[in-house]
Amino acid sequence: MTPADASPPGSSSPDSSGLRFSFDTRSTTSAKINGHHHRTWWFEDLARFGPETIEKGARIMVLRKLDHVTISRFLFYYLKAGLANAGPEERRRATETVVGLLCTLDRGSVSCRSLFWILRVSSSQNLSKCCRSRLESMIGVRIDEVTLDSLLVPAQPGTGSLYDVDLVTRFLRSFLGGGGREVVPRLRKVGSLMDQYLPEVAPDSGLKPAKFAALATALPDAARDSHDEMYRAIDMYLEVHARLSEEEKMKICRAINYEKLSVESCRHLAQNRKFPSRTAIQALVSQQSKLRSLLKEGNSLRSSGCREGRADRGEQMVLYAKKADLSVENEKLRANLRGMQWRVTELEKVCRSMQSQMSRVTKRKVASHGGSRSLPKLCS
Repeated sequence: MTPADASPPGSSSPDSSGLRFSFDTRSTTSAKINGHHHRTWWFEDLARFGPETIEKGARIMVLRKLDHVTISRFLFYYLKAGLANAGPEERRRATETVVGLLCTLDRGSVSCRSLFWILRVSSSQNLSKCCRSRLESMIGVRIDEVTLDSLLVPAQPGTGSLYDVDLVTRFLRSFLGGGGREVVPRLRKVGSLMDQYLPEVAPDSGLKPAKFAALATALPDAARDSHDEMYRAIDMYLEVHARLSEEEKMKICRAINYEKLSVESCRHLAQNRKFPSRTAIQALVSQQSKLRSLLKEGNSLRSSGCREGRADRGEQMVLYAKKADLSVENEKLRANLRGMQWRVTELEKVCRSMQSQMSRVTKRKVASHGGSRSLPKLCS
């Protein structure tokens, strides 16, 4: 790049009158050919100006179609090196200016790591509500690119919590509002990230039940194939927060999709006194539904196998090759049926065991309320 006069017309600011730069396309092309974008010499020259002049200069760069990655790097350089002697108010104005400019750049030109850096350094700057909302939105729409460590942001002093759970909940809202729910792979990635985050914050004794419930229920059901990790996180939370009311516990447990719990998790839940008895019953009903589906599928496969067997016998003399193919398919079918029957048998055993255990647990809990209710017949 070579210097030239490019000051905005009509500007009377001393900073604006000293802003001189232009863009040598040949040097830019040369830098790309060399395979890297190093910090250009004009970074230091421009970084000495105030926020208003920086904003004007950056907008000129955008209009002249300067590479957005280069603009982004300059803005971060300005925040890190250009404000060494600035006071708190100038730093705040500079941060708000940079955040506003970053919103106008291509999403890929700004890394999530850099945005989290701004979030950290600006925590004491009393940014405007609009600026903070913009910054959080830029991070939230790309939360599928974030690591667990980045999300473990300490809570503000005086809140009583270890981590800023509200911030992460807002990230999730921005992600969903920005179209994240429409792209299943991205949604699943965020679901996996939350399955890591929830156990980290669950042991926090200062985390209010309403905040934990809001976080646990923030994502749609499609974000997870299994709810075993969700169950474990809630189990940890209830272990630490043993004095919650039944209503508070039920609000938290709404995050669990019992259809997506494994047999092992359902068995554990049925014996888990930390959970409301209604949740254990829901888990058992869910497992009964799975059992019925398996039985129906097994009967369907068995009928299909009989039809295939009759067709095979009727066509024995047609072609030897065809007979061989059918034999292979029938063998696979018989193997699948054996596996299915074994799973059905095991589930029946588990269901009977869980029903017996749940019956004892429910009788104890119901007796404490002065009444008795019979369990629905879940297995036969």
